[in-house]
Amino acid sequence: MKPSSPKTPIASSISAVKPPIHPSVFDALPDSAFVREAHLVPSPKRPEYPAPLPFSAPTLWRKVAAGTFPKPTKLSARVTAWQVGQVRAWMAAQAMA
Repeated sequence: MKPSSPKTPIASSISAVKPPIHPSVFDALPDSAFVREAHLVPSPKRPEYPAPLPFSAPTLWRKVAAGTFPKPTKLSARVTAWQVGQVRAWMAAQAMA
């Protein structure tokens, strides 16, 4: 009879699966492009997608209302977006402060 090998827990035999790292859409866009909220702030529904801003969507809108973040442009009745160049300028100003 063949000797049995020591039993290992199932969890240790399964390799850890890491979610794929997706490049930021924001970084690939030209300054003249427009980007929507979903590409600016992190989303709990899409944690694997990086976002250039470290705060939530409600905070983004509070900053817009306070005048401390660039105002978005209304592209249609249901589409609001920010110009990438304006957001990058704001980010650069924050880095200098």
